[in-house]
Amino acid sequence: MKKIKVFSFVLCLALVLAGCNNTQKGAAIGTGGGALLGAIVGKIAGNTAVGAAIGGAVGAGAGALIGKKMDKAKAEAEAVQNAQVESVTDANGLQAVKVTFDSGILFQTGKADLSAAAKTSLQQFSQVLKNNTSCDVAIQGYTDNTGWKNSTAAQSAEKNKALSLDRATSVSSYLQALGVSASQIKSVEGLGEANPVADNSTAAGKEQNRRVEVYMYASKEMIQAAENGTLN
Repeated sequence: MKKIKVFSFVLCLALVLAGCNNTQKGAAIGTGGGALLGAIVGKIAGNTAVGAAIGGAVGAGAGALIGKKMDKAKAEAEAVQNAQVESVTDANGLQAVKVTFDSGILFQTGKADLSAAAKTSLQQFSQVLKNNTSCDVAIQGYTDNTGWKNSTAAQSAEKNKALSLDRATSVSSYLQALGVSASQIKSVEGLGEANPVADNSTAAGKEQNRRVEVYMYASKEMIQAAENGTLN
């Protein structure tokens, strides 16, 4: 019976959140005693591993202010060419923005050098980051599962992980060259073949899996400002 009640609660909550914008979701998720609720909502809304270390739950009012801020950042990012933008939930249960760049646009196969089209997109995106300096940034690189010549499956996986890190680093370095502060970029990771978003058995699926994801999430300073009611 308890499992049924929990499932019913989660299902109802998912339906409610589906009709909310980021501001409303922020208020629903950012509740003072909501550690468990935040974990449940995170599973529903696409919880990510990124998030500032704050050591406690965020209040509903602060969550709403952060949601409003993220609505604005998301709208700016949506104007960037060749970028897929969506709302996600960070490790603190707060709204964040995920921007995905296809590696087919960013890189040639097996390479980590940025293409001309990629540089144009990142030039536009760099302005979004500079307009939202209170957002922390995490950059994650991925590959498909294509093997490397004369390598075992395990060796290919390691080489793909290294390639994905090189690609994420290329994005980070170029953003910094465009004036994005190094201190704003909190992490740069290469996750290789992990977390595929499409079927690796097809060419179209492989193309989707070769990607770089950039997350914009609330910094500790943004959270403090939101809790103080001074976040604009």
